[in-house]
Amino acid sequence: MRKFWNFTASAEENVLRIDGYIAETSWFEDDVTPKQFASELEKVKGDLTVYLNSGGGDCFAASQIYTMLKEHNGKVTVKIDGIAASAASVIAMSGDEVLMSPTSLMMVHNPASLIFGEVQDLEQGIEMLTEVKESILNAYTLKTGLSRAKLSHMMDAETWFSAKKAVDLGFADAMLFDQWETTDDEAEPFMWNSRSMVTAAVNAMRKKLPAKQTEPEDTPVPATTEGTPVEPLYHRLNLISH
Repeated sequence: MRKFWNFTASAEENVLRIDGYIAETSWFEDDVTPKQFASELEKVKGDLTVYLNSGGGDCFAASQIYTMLKEHNGKVTVKIDGIAASAASVIAMSGDEVLMSPTSLMMVHNPASLIFGEVQDLEQGIEMLTEVKESILNAYTLKTGLSRAKLSHMMDAETWFSAKKAVDLGFADAMLFDQWETTDDEAEPFMWNSRSMVTAAVNAMRKKLPAKQTEPEDTPVPATTEGTPVEPLYHRLNLISH
């Protein structure tokens, strides 16, 4: 089993490092992995600093780790030093204080699963994923205070946040090493999602199309035309943007 976590303790600080794919080998296929994590966590007395750098993984493993850290008997400080994406973002929400490196990123999206079988199996899979999303929304809502509808839209669009944007939205409490006073003329913090990319691309394409022109109904249509008519292009762009 390849452990994705490591506990270290000293007189100065108790540290948990979570790196890489969460539960790549096993979590619920046997009872070894979760019990080992819980056993190591129980040995930690007092405050705990969690360094988090993970692109995600098993959302059920993340859920159990989230709960264990929330129940820890000391203050839990999560420091995102690389990326906290997908299931890792759920673990990040367990922190009493969440701090992000200026160069780090956070990403939220909908849960996914490989489902096969007949119609009933697929319908049950959809119901399961819907409930998993609701459970993830619970963690995001408790931390950020944002509405479930807004958070759900972010997940639908697969949204990425810079450290400052995560702080603005409440996913994080502060940015590490931030010694500068903020000013009104600073650039807008970075937030990106797939929907905004499609919308920007569609708008750019629209600008390059000639303006739509209206003609009297009795205007004769040329027998032959060159190129692609404008109207079908607008119709296709509208389909893309939705």
